Amino acid sequence: MLDELTGPETLIELVRDYNPTADADLIAKAYAFGRDMHHGQFRRSGEPYFTHPVEVATILAAQRLDDATIITALLHDTIEDTRASYAQVAEQFGNEVAELVDGVTKLTKLQLSSTETKQAENFRKLFMATSRDIRVVLVKLADRLHNMRTIRSMDPEKQQQKARETMDIFAPLAGRMGMQSMREELEDLAFVVLNAEGRNSVIRRFITLQKETGDVMNKIIADIKLEMKKVNIEAEVHGRAKKPYSIWRKMQSKQLSFSRLSDIYGFRVIVKDEAACYQALGSIHQRWKAVPGRFKDYISQPKQNGYRSLHTTVSGRNGRKVEVQIRTREMHEVAESGVAATWSYRDGERVENPFAVDPARWMERISDHLSEDSDDENFLEAVKLEMYSDQVFCFTPKGDVIRLPRGATPLDFAYAVHTRIGNQTVSAKVDGIRVPLWTRLKNGQSVDVITAEGQKPQVTWIDIAATGRAKSAIRRSLREEDHARFVKLGQELTRTSFEGVGKAATQKVLRIAAKALGMKSADELLARVGSSEIASREVVQAVYPDLAPQSHIEIDPKRAVIGLDADQSFERAPCCQPVPGERIVGITYRGKGVVVHSIDCPNMELYEEESDRWVDLRWQDGRHGISNTVSVEVTISNDAGVLGRICTLIGEQDANISDLSFLDKKPDFYRLVIDIDLRDVEHMHAVLTAVAADPNVAEVARYRNPERLTFGADKAQAS
Repeated sequence: MLDELTGPETLIELVRDYNPTADADLIAKAYAFGRDMHHGQFRRSGEPYFTHPVEVATILAAQRLDDATIITALLHDTIEDTRASYAQVAEQFGNEVAELVDGVTKLTKLQLSSTETKQAENFRKLFMATSRDIRVVLVKLADRLHNMRTIRSMDPEKQQQKARETMDIFAPLAGRMGMQSMREELEDLAFVVLNAEGRNSVIRRFITLQKETGDVMNKIIADIKLEMKKVNIEAEVHGRAKKPYSIWRKMQSKQLSFSRLSDIYGFRVIVKDEAACYQALGSIHQRWKAVPGRFKDYISQPKQNGYRSLHTTVSGRNGRKVEVQIRTREMHEVAESGVAATWSYRDGERVENPFAVDPARWMERISDHLSEDSDDENFLEAVKLEMYSDQVFCFTPKGDVIRLPRGATPLDFAYAVHTRIGNQTVSAKVDGIRVPLWTRLKNGQSVDVITAEGQKPQVTWIDIAATGRAKSAIRRSLREEDHARFVKLGQELTRTSFEGVGKAATQKVLRIAAKALGMKSADELLARVGSSEIASREVVQAVYPDLAPQSHIEIDPKRAVIGLDADQSFERAPCCQPVPGERIVGITYRGKGVVVHSIDCPNMELYEEESDRWVDLRWQDGRHGISNTVSVEVTISNDAGVLGRICTLIGEQDANISDLSFLDKKPDFYRLVIDIDLRDVEHMHAVLTAVAADPNVAEVARYRNPERLTFGADKAQAS
């Protein structure tokens, strides 16, 4: 550890080693400023707090970064944790450094480990900060790395939180940026906290293996060097054992015991140019037998973060499989530093590495189409899918290469070509053979997407798709298709809820409710009510909290209707089966009380000239019991298990099936009527929506039969 009491000389020496023209005076000034601002502050370990910023700067110096980034590291906690202000930092160190320090401060405040929606919102902010200046995230990653190295000074609960956050977000982010060594160390440090016994188990078995095999690594290095010498290739050869977490992850994902793992050791061969890479590959394959399916050419098909290398696995000494990576020196620098290589200095100048990816272009690619989705949780899901993914390369019929994450399907391929093609996908051919849309694609396959005019995305596609881009496009299309229908239904639901408390659901009232519930417009509010995402009573409560019905108070079914005389009873008309939340009217019958109809029931025409029999009614406000039967007509495909699944879906919505009958049976479909006991109109809509979403349901609708009347509609019985 650098000792801040000795001054900035050691840090400056590290920086000048790769950048002789570094501004030593400005770095020393930042060092003194940070030390003074943090004076009297201590870490949980008891060390002076300023040791932390110095270590962060040291980590970044090892990445050969520019002066502004090193100075930002020294000052990254000053605005947040000391009396220093943005204006002070800008005045003394310039606007560039002040902006970077402010960016790191904002990232530090984000609660990325939250399990609530806030996590998704904050993750979006992290990504947007990355797009403005990637150096902000480089400082944050170095900050997290040092905090993980010293995590044992934190209390156990905090250790678990930080370790999980590191494993879920920061380690994958470092990997996606191409900083593999940092990713591996972050993962391993988090692994120590999250599963210490698992890590120790791997280490114990690894030590046993070393005792059994002896100095196998140095022997393999010597073997590879000999093969390179035979064909006159100048090469550096390095070997290393894989990190405990990497080994553990492979054991878990492939369900293998340690003894069955093959490529525990990895070797790197660094040569002078691209031609030598392929020459070295040929020499290695001549000496050792290549393992089928384990060759990857990331030189001709580089990863999005600029990574280039040849990967092959061969059967080495004693038949043990070893992985060999072959690359040039410039490729190696990008492999070690990733996107950070763009900022690397050598001999006082920015390194012109032809393989380094421009940070702005990298960010544009990684966030492509993700920001179109306004939903924070969808954005979080999409970005995590992109960050955790490995890649496969597939071809269009014209030979164009489409880059996809491992596990992608023809549906992902279609959306990668164009959103319109994805939306109109009907089926696909892979290497000339028609395959289901959920087929997992492999490297080198040719994919031909078959489309049709009028085809639209299906709900089930969300589960088939593996990429964030495809999932976002599917959800967007589904929302647009359903939006108008949901808005109309939402209007009816909110109208009845507001009328229930004696108020009107005007546009102004709906705009106020939308703002109170954090939505952009009244239309968005109505669509969410119509799609059962929120209840209409929540809308009432947002505007009139004192008038909103108490949903926890269950209404007595015998007193569910308001407007009856004390001696009058009522029944629901079986022709229209009105439910709480719908507008209703009563018709009196001699000796039978009142029959309650929906206001839009076709049978109301029978009583147009008998207004003396009409009774003005409305439903009680509050929570009604599951006692209102509604008939639903459903058309389903005639496949095994479909009807059982539909019944389960209804039960999952807390509804009860009281009867079931078939209207029609065909070889390919069934049409049936299901009687379902429900609470109210919102409960009914939730059930209908859940059933309609099933891929084997062709149609679902409320079933009303005007010929079904209680007590008969015989006017002779009229009072």
